[in-house]
Amino acid sequence: MKRILFVCLGNICRSPMAEFVMKDMLKKARLDRVVEVASAATSTYEIGNPVHRGTRQKLAEHGISCAGKTARYLTRADYAQYDYIIGMDDGNMNDMHRMLGGDPDGKLIKLLTLCGDPSDVADPWYTGDFEATWQDVNRGCAALLEKLKQEL
Repeated sequence: MKRILFVCLGNICRSPMAEFVMKDMLKKARLDRVVEVASAATSTYEIGNPVHRGTRQKLAEHGISCAGKTARYLTRADYAQYDYIIGMDDGNMNDMHRMLGGDPDGKLIKLLTLCGDPSDVADPWYTGDFEATWQDVNRGCAALLEKLKQEL
């Protein structure tokens, strides 16, 4: 069993989008029983709040539900529980290193680096452009799926 945790600042836009896109990709690839996926925040701003309506709408356009998901905080214990902890931008990566006490096992990855792109995932909280985030998340998750297929 592989375990993946997607992380962003508030856990209401980018990381839950990645969580549910990845779950959908895994289900279609028939790997959903061997890979577990979740998401978390590096801040406490949105803890307990549901997924942002723009993210919910973008996922629903593609037949993906995120019903019941609420924001949760990244904890130091998450480092031991997950095989990959994937941040959306450089700020997330810095926060994850600090919050998790470093990365001795090489588990921390910035999402788009998986497809050879050093860019940050577009943040719709600031831009309002959920389509750009959708495109970034799908590219990164598709690359992660290929990585997982090689490992499993």
